[in-house]
Amino acid sequence: MSTTSARARLALIALLSAATFYCFYKSRRLKQRKKLTLNPNPSSSSPRTGKLFFISQTGTSKALARRLLDLLAANGLAFELVDAASYEPEDLPKEALVLIVASTWDDGQPPASARFFTNWLAESSEDFRVGSMLLSRCRFSVFGVGSRAYGVSFNAVGRELSRRMRALGAAEILPVWEGDVDDGDIDVVFEAWSGKLMRFLKGGDAENGVALGNGGEAEYSDVSDDEEEEEEEAVVESGVVDLEDIVGKAPSRGAVTEAKANGTVNGKRDMVTPVIRASLVKQGYKIIGSHSGVKICRWTKSQLRGRGGCYKHSFYGIESHRCMETTPSLACANKCVFCWRHHTNPVGKSWQWKMDDPLEIVNTAIDLHSKMIKQMKGVPGVTLERLTEGLSPRHCALSLVGEPIMYPEINTLVDELHRRRISTFLVTNAQFPEKIRMLKPITQLYVSVDAATKESLKAIDRPLFGDFWERFIDSLKALKEKQQRTVYRLTLVKGWNTEEIEAYYNIFSIGNPDFVEIKGVTYCGSSATSKLTMENVPWHADVKAFSEALALRSNGEYEVACEHVHSCCVLLAKTKKFKVNGQWFTWIDYEKFHDLVASGKPFDSNDYMAATPSWAVYGAVEGGFDPYQSRYRKERHHRSNQ
Repeated sequence: MSTTSARARLALIALLSAATFYCFYKSRRLKQRKKLTLNPNPSSSSPRTGKLFFISQTGTSKALARRLLDLLAANGLAFELVDAASYEPEDLPKEALVLIVASTWDDGQPPASARFFTNWLAESSEDFRVGSMLLSRCRFSVFGVGSRAYGVSFNAVGRELSRRMRALGAAEILPVWEGDVDDGDIDVVFEAWSGKLMRFLKGGDAENGVALGNGGEAEYSDVSDDEEEEEEEAVVESGVVDLEDIVGKAPSRGAVTEAKANGTVNGKRDMVTPVIRASLVKQGYKIIGSHSGVKICRWTKSQLRGRGGCYKHSFYGIESHRCMETTPSLACANKCVFCWRHHTNPVGKSWQWKMDDPLEIVNTAIDLHSKMIKQMKGVPGVTLERLTEGLSPRHCALSLVGEPIMYPEINTLVDELHRRRISTFLVTNAQFPEKIRMLKPITQLYVSVDAATKESLKAIDRPLFGDFWERFIDSLKALKEKQQRTVYRLTLVKGWNTEEIEAYYNIFSIGNPDFVEIKGVTYCGSSATSKLTMENVPWHADVKAFSEALALRSNGEYEVACEHVHSCCVLLAKTKKFKVNGQWFTWIDYEKFHDLVASGKPFDSNDYMAATPSWAVYGAVEGGFDPYQSRYRKERHHRSNQ
């Protein structure tokens, strides 16, 4: 009996000890959640300053963090700006106050440079040995930067950081706020978050029912969530919106952002925000209205100076000095790794912006283009004759940057160009098959075929659509239905898609294009948005070898017709259609094309083809360079010889 009694007493003592420990743990946990004493003032007893982290891929999050750092300093709050990529996350338990500005990159993932930081948080929060009190001394807030066009993965990194920090015991002083880089309101939303953060850090603000008094001790508000929401609605309806009155995830409250003076009309906003405009203007763009652009091409300048035209001059007879490069939509549905503009243009899966009149776009584009041509007056080599011709464009390359076919009035715009007898060369990224089907006849329709397999297309084009491959295939089928000239445009990226000859050939029959343009990728310098280097740029010999192998695989259906060595570009053409008695007819009779369009009768690509000059044919000694132009070669010391 004594042994049994002793065991019972021991069991009771153990039970009481466990209960005591549990109560102590819960009490301390509750205290940690309630006690939000903030002491960011460097002159106080705490020797540590707050940390302001940024997780950035393109530099947007870093720029926002720097802006916040200046605001904090102006308010007497000491913070240290830290790149999460260079921070040892094991030191996080020592931090008392953490602010994070984090971007979301591919497929809802953080930039590669910050993976160690985010992985450490994820692994620690899931490791039972770490415990849920690791960051109990830390208070934090997160601002996420991303693009809502990516759907469910929008700002996934910011949300995940918040969840992991809370799981490790950190107290969230403000819920996650989210900024959309393509929405146009990110500056407004960030200022609102920053303003609310300042009020919180300095005392006297409330969030989620918790108010921080001037003494720094947590107080609890008796205002319900419903009442707060009613207050917000009342503020919006009054037409007066204070940045600090925007609560929660501001971008999702459309009424608030629409009430801001940021260019919205009837709920529709400008595609080109001030930030995007500044970036594109810096790159030489002239912005037309709210969503279009025009830019003078270097080949336009080159042929104005009598120094040769682009590959379209060699392949199709375009007069480069009379070609206008424009687009009615600066937005795109892809974020290609070789994008010339490093993703400074907006993205979207559908038209959600204000829409400008197509006639106004055409008139303004021609006016701005002509002004840029006039600036070439007096430049060495520019003659009065060529300058006069350049002022009246005959061709329009509807490519530039973005997806021109997204513009709802694209047919009206094309009709207006044709009415002025300006040819149209439109490039689409093969994500809008229904738009291709409804497109009226144009001079030449391109579809970008950047890869021939689902995996490589996703890696290279980084499409927004989840069903991107199905859309791609359907776009090729839509191309096959067209009667006018059609082109597959292949951009070869060494190490990415140069080994897919068999796969490329397999998709030839889907779109049955008249031509296949094969061009080496252009290296546009280092960029945080692209992993490409000069090693990914193929030589012209590589492009030729690929083209010849592809033509050989087609069993004579396609042959290599033309090349432009300077552009590292080769043209395959349908043999039976464009090779007549041994002579290539890849050029275009533009006057005949416009007559056919004006007639209103059906016509096809055979009806307006013209003979290709010998100097443009594949294998010619000129290499696709017009012998009537003067060629200049730059030597290593940058001295030009004619």
